[in-house]
Amino acid sequence: MTETTHQQSPRTGDGDRSPEYRLAQNALQGLRQDLFHDPFAYRPLGRRPADGPLLRRLPARMRTAAERLPHAVVAAIALLTLMVGAVSGSEPGGDGRALLAGLLCAVPVVVTLSRPVGAFWLSLASGPLTALLNGDGSDWPWMPGSFVSHLTVLVVVALRTRPRTAVWMWVVTALYAVFGDIIFGGSYYYSNGAPMLVLSAFGLLLVCLWHVRHTAQQEVTAQQTVTAQERSRRTLLEERTTIARELHDVVAHHMSVVAIQAEAAPYRVENPPEELERAFATIRENAVAALTELRRILGVVRAEDYEAPDAPQPTLADLDALLVNVRGAGLTVEKVVTGAVRELPQGVELSAYRIVQEALSNSLRHAPGASARVEIGYVLGGLGVRVVNGPMPEVSLVKPTRHPATAPDGGLRPPSPIGAGHGITGMRERVAMLDGEMTAGPTEDGGYEVAVFLPVTAVNEGDA
Repeated sequence: MTETTHQQSPRTGDGDRSPEYRLAQNALQGLRQDLFHDPFAYRPLGRRPADGPLLRRLPARMRTAAERLPHAVVAAIALLTLMVGAVSGSEPGGDGRALLAGLLCAVPVVVTLSRPVGAFWLSLASGPLTALLNGDGSDWPWMPGSFVSHLTVLVVVALRTRPRTAVWMWVVTALYAVFGDIIFGGSYYYSNGAPMLVLSAFGLLLVCLWHVRHTAQQEVTAQQTVTAQERSRRTLLEERTTIARELHDVVAHHMSVVAIQAEAAPYRVENPPEELERAFATIRENAVAALTELRRILGVVRAEDYEAPDAPQPTLADLDALLVNVRGAGLTVEKVVTGAVRELPQGVELSAYRIVQEALSNSLRHAPGASARVEIGYVLGGLGVRVVNGPMPEVSLVKPTRHPATAPDGGLRPPSPIGAGHGITGMRERVAMLDGEMTAGPTEDGGYEVAVFLPVTAVNEGDA
């Protein structure tokens, strides 16, 4: 057996480079990506969003025109640079060379509307061409028209791209100014490289600050949207958990009745068959097992601060006590019952009670001083519930003798413990659980109405 040893040469990867080298490499990659990668790609300037607080107040025709305001501003600046470039040369406006010089100044500004990075390179190239074409030897490296054009292009392109691109444009502009002063600056009376760098640095700094602020606003808006969605989802889950806890008592009551009846049934029959006794025993065992599982489920959905209720779940028979409590809180409310009053499934009555409770709580919160009306309708296919409150009364300049929510001694009444759910969301969850229908919305007179129908399946005595 022959053993061969290979000596591997050390490889130098990016991870072995110095931090300075990696920083320079990343900078060059950013420069290539921002200014050299497909600079003349078609990137048209979009319309201005019309959802601002000022634009929303404008008429529709003016709002449509305002959406094109950035395009109009760029076109006006391009026209200005055309005139400045044409009249600022050695022969201002006198021949075709002056007009060509003005066009060389205006074209890069117009190109910013469709090809922003390409407009920057056109502006750099048009500067010396304009100076050589119509220069008088007094300004270098930018003629007055080129000066305005290049400054405008820097700001517009920075607005349309990102802060890193603005930094690279300013660096390239500085290198161009220094190179122009060293190589060709001797034959000119005045070099405007320093004013260009100072003004462009100030303008680009403002643009970068605007970008930072705009990005921060977008992040805050996105975070607020996510927070609102999470809050809505949490509210929905909390409401479903509350409904589950309440229905536990209803289901547990029925299962307890089944267990007790199954245990007592064999004693009501003289000499029951063995099979019948085993069947009732199986029914009782299943009922007890179901009760045990229900208690476990309640332990899962129970909140940390949950306290077991010390009274049965309310029904429509307890509605009068709720109305007395609401009237004590300052809401004038009346109750109207139509149809033949009958006993309904406990889950339906509990949901109806909670819907009325939450609707009246919303009236107290959002329409203080208004009157409310509760209508309960017993119909053939189920139960109808309608809670409507009138508009909130106008503010009076005359001080009332005593507000309804104050005690006779002048102090405030303690807050009423009504409204244990999450408003409309909780109502819709209860209605959806029972396959019912619900509408909620403002009324024509400025009030608010909640209308609910809860279906109840009729049970024949022969099927019971």
